[in-house]
Amino acid sequence: QVQLVESGGGLVQAGGSLRLSCAASGRTFSSYAMGWFRQAPGKEREFVTSLAGRGGSTYVADSVKGRFTISRDNAKNTMYLQMTSLEPEDTAVYYCAASGYSGTDYDVLSRRRVYAYWGQGTQVTVSS
Repeated sequence: QVQLVESGGGLVQAGGSLRLSCAASGRTFSSYAMGWFRQAPGKEREFVTSLAGRGGSTYVADSVKGRFTISRDNAKNTMYLQMTSLEPEDTAVYYCAASGYSGTDYDVLSRRRVYAYWGQGTQVTVSS
């Protein structure tokens, strides 16, 4: 079992930055593939970025490429999402997720159903 808790959301002006954190329980955090998803009002939850387990491949959605960076600190059992040049379209609830998938296939890591564990979400609001 893995429990995930996000933090760091808030209100920011367009062009600003935020860093989200995802604290994970469990002794095998480093082996899990981790991902960030987001859900805007009236829309489906969508893939943002992922990091394969044990420091593997990183994937980023085109909509945030060059602006968002995923990272993890295994010693702290924590994953991060550094968001820069934020746009009003980035407004959403952001969720972190963990998967026991051990591969590096983007088509797998970008799918919600691969992730068995989810946090409660943190709201990010970008004002214009």
